Amino acid sequence: MIFARDKSQMCNNLLQYAHVYAWGREHGQKVISMRFSYKYRYFHICHTSLTNFGWYLFAKYMAVLHLLPTISFKEDTCDVQALEQQMLRRRHFVVSGWHARFYDLFLKYRQEICELFTIDEEYTMPVKEKMKSWDGIRLGVHIRRGDYASWQGGAYCYDDKTFGDYIRQFANLFPDQTIDICLSTNDSDVSTGTFRKMFNDQRIRIHLLNGNAVEDLYMLSECDYIIGPPSTYSLVAAMYRDVPLCRMDCVKSDALSLDDFKLFDYWFKRII
Repeated sequence: MIFARDKSQMCNNLLQYAHVYAWGREHGQKVISMRFSYKYRYFHICHTSLTNFGWYLFAKYMAVLHLLPTISFKEDTCDVQALEQQMLRRRHFVVSGWHARFYDLFLKYRQEICELFTIDEEYTMPVKEKMKSWDGIRLGVHIRRGDYASWQGGAYCYDDKTFGDYIRQFANLFPDQTIDICLSTNDSDVSTGTFRKMFNDQRIRIHLLNGNAVEDLYMLSECDYIIGPPSTYSLVAAMYRDVPLCRMDCVKSDALSLDDFKLFDYWFKRII
């Protein structure tokens, strides 16, 4: 039995677990998510038999008492191959740390991973109802603020004007079509009114769901394109249906193009 442990945010936890799950699946090992056993209870995995608070407590205290070994991938300089050899020599252990990466196995079992993290209907149904009338080309715009004001020196905490410029450039790629802009943000000051004032274009319709994190995640996953700063949140949203994703920090020219939108397989090996 493998216990995947992490204490980060929702989509970081999801990706970390998914890498360990894929490794366990390849080697015939059950993998339990300690984090999803008690937190972020929005997904199918949270209703499976082994994902519960009892197993979380068992693994936590067995690790504290050193009765379960912990294999740590916390450092970005860790020797993944050497740590994998430790995993192969054991049957029961805890895997911790963000840098547990098994990219090829992740892709091999990606469909199973998406099924495990299917979002519960109580969160998807209200979003589906609201999005029914958003029948243009849907651009999901991930506006990340809060912790991004300090993370990496604030390099990816873009202001409204920057997002507005990208939205305008995207709309210019489809001159004869309606564009539905689906805003997802952790900034309570973001408003549809601010963005509507930026555009003198009736084709551009601005939507702000005001949902919780998992509802916004589902909304982004139902868009035709996603744009935003580097973030595992928009990356996971792109994962479900292979929605083309543009990372704003990777746009090289002054004019946005469809070539800037790439699929999940490309971006998930380029996480910052």
